[in-house]
Order: sequence, then C-alpha cells, then structure tokens
Amino acid sequence: MDTLRGHDAANDEDDFDYVGDAQMDAPPAVISDERRMQVRAYNYWASLLGDRTLPSIEDLAPEQLEDFGPHSVLLDFSVGLDNPAIVYLGTALRAECQIEGAIGYIDDVPARSLLSRLTDHYLQIIANAAPIGFEAEFINQRGAEIMYRGILMPFSSDDETIDFVFGVINWKELASRSLTDALELEVDEAMRSAPAARDTAPIWADGPAADQQSNSLAFDIEEDEEDDALDLAGMECPTEDAPLADWLAIARDGAARVRISEARSHAALYRAVSLSYDFAQVARVRPDDYAELLHDYGIKAQARSPMTAVIKLVFGATYDKTRITEYATALDHAMNAGLSVGSLAAYLSDYVGGLKALVRDERAARRSQTPAKPDRRQMARDTVKAAVAIDPVAVATDADGLAVVIARREADGTLAIVAALPEDSDLNQRVISAAAR
Repeated sequence: MDTLRGHDAANDEDDFDYVGDAQMDAPPAVISDERRMQVRAYNYWASLLGDRTLPSIEDLAPEQLEDFGPHSVLLDFSVGLDNPAIVYLGTALRAECQIEGAIGYIDDVPARSLLSRLTDHYLQIIANAAPIGFEAEFINQRGAEIMYRGILMPFSSDDETIDFVFGVINWKELASRSLTDALELEVDEAMRSAPAARDTAPIWADGPAADQQSNSLAFDIEEDEEDDALDLAGMECPTEDAPLADWLAIARDGAARVRISEARSHAALYRAVSLSYDFAQVARVRPDDYAELLHDYGIKAQARSPMTAVIKLVFGATYDKTRITEYATALDHAMNAGLSVGSLAAYLSDYVGGLKALVRDERAARRSQTPAKPDRRQMARDTVKAAVAIDPVAVATDADGLAVVIARREADGTLAIVAALPEDSDLNQRVISAAAR
C-alpha cells in the first residue's frame, strides 16, 4: 500500500516528534521544536550555499549535525547514478532499516526498508538541481505501516556537477488497523455514555476562551477547482517584544515549506505570504532592526516598492522575480487596506479568485490612478504651430538643393516655413522618396 501525498502545510504537528513515543525520540531542535525537520535541514543547506551554485561537499559533516544527522544519509554519485555509494548513514536511520555493520552501496540496502525508498526520489534531484521534498506511506520489512517525510539536497565537489546528495528523513510507525478499530469502538462507547452537553456559552472577545476560539478557526480555500484547508492555528505569532529576527525566521520557515513541498497548495502559499506581511508590519515600527537585517542579507530597499525587500528577505533574493513582484503587490494591498497581523491568509482565501485575482485588481487600480501620459504627437503639433517663421534663405539644403520643410498657413493665407528636417537625415530622404511617388 503505497500512497504518495503532498505536504499538509496547515498541520504544524509534523516531524512526528510526539513526546513519549517509543518508536522514535524527537531530535533536538535547531530553530524551534515546532519546525519541521526537513525545513531545518533545508535552512542548513541554504546556509552553506553562499555565492555558489551548489553547496560544497567539503562543507558538509553529517556526523557533527546533532539535530538531524542521525536521521540522514549521504550518497556519492561520482561512482555512478544507478548505484550510488553510501558515504554516511545516521544511527537512527540505520537502526530503523535494521542495518548492522558496514554498507557500501544503495543496492546493499535491505528490501522494503525505509532507506530503499530513496530510489523513488533521488533521480528527481539530479534532474531539477534543487532540493526535493517528499512524503509517503509504505509497509516496511517488519510489516509495519510507516509514514515518512524527508528532503534530498544536492551537493557538489566542483560547483557544477551534482555528485553528492544529502538526505534527511523522519518517520512515524502508524498504529495497526486492529488497534485503531478498537480505539474507535472505545471512543464511540464513551461518547454514548457521556452526559448531555450544556448549551454553548457565549465567548466574549476578552473572555477566558477568546484565545482558544481565535486559534481554532479554519477557512477553506476554493481556487482553480482545488480545496485546501487553511488552518489558522498554524499561523505562529511571536510575542510583541520578540526580536524582529524571530518574526523573519517564522516567515522564512513558511516560505521554505512552500519551496520544498511537492504539493504547493494555496494554503501553504497564503500562509507564507501572510507571515511575510506580519514581518513587514513589525519591521515598520522597528526600522533600525529592519535596516540591520537588510544589511546582513545584502538586500537593498526600494523606495518605489518597499515590500519587494521584505519578500526577498523571506523567500530569498534569488526567488522567481515574477513571484517576488506578485507577493510584494499583495503586501502593498494589505498595507493599504490596514489588515491586522495574522489576517492576510484568511483575506486571500476569501478574496474571489485568490492571490492572482488580488494582484490583477491591485495593478488595475494603480493604473487607473496614474495620470494619463501626454500625447507626444499633439505636443509636437502644438510646438510647431507656435513656432516663429523661418526665413527661407536660412533653410539648409542637400547637394541637390532639396530640403524637407514644414509650412504653416498664416491668417493672411500665406504659407510660412516653421521647421525643417536636417538635410543629411534618413527621414529627410524617406520623405523625398515618398513625395516622388
């Protein structure tokens, strides 16, 4: 039973890091326990990129990565694409695959083990030359149903060829069908024996249940015949006194989930754009901190498009230019509309046509507010109409004594020369040729 799915961007309890789970201990977090392991791995890969096209394999030391090193594998493709060598295999991944002793190549991996699933994905990274995120379920060699999520990232020894691939995988063993059936039966019996529910009490904006209510809202996105659940419970908001860098880190987390997800849902995108807007809101009241972040990331703010720098900070300066412009336009719209922190995702979800329609409408509104461009033809005619008449003797002619002039009918019926083309111009010759036809 193999089912390949896209990422559930609305679910923040991903990484399968459940406290007390005997199958897998949660790894120590680099950024936050709430962040997905694959996002942390992607951020690590991006930190090694620098000015290179691909990170150098010389900079990678998986055995020193306490966070996700035990869940990682390093493949060497310099020996061939069909059967890459296994340079490093983390302890947690080795234990899950029941591998004891040395292992040399991918063909040596036990069948139906988690590591054997990499062959479904690693050739994609060679073709795309970019990190690949993946998620699936399968029955492993022990007959257990495993849900796994991971990311494969390219490395190079010469900044041109992808000859190494670093993979980070996290997994969760699902409960057996018999166990889930028993649990469902137990829950049903408990529900039937439970006392009747009280009438729901009103929830006041400043009441004790206000936070719980506001964090449980969910919106559905309907765009391009797709339904993606948008869970606002996943819209993290740091405390008001949190450093601006924390707001940026959360926004970059959202952007990373969009970039590495195989199923780039509208929910994930709207969440990332909304987090970018939240960061922009805080940056407005902390200009010094914002300027420092721009300097650290080598990004220049543009007076005519201030939100462009925000999007570059969040999604990366090398992100697709068209999308940078579109997302910046959405942030401008939100700023002008006075939307509050954490509200842009729902706003985009409710907007008829979604993000694309909002960008289209915002650009149309800008065009309508822009003063009409002056009619250059009419301006030229007005200039010639008001020009002082030229003495015919002063008009320059070519070697044949010809000249192209503009004459104006005066009030007394006479024609006055008011302008002349340069005698050696191409236009002068074309006019003479046209007049001779």
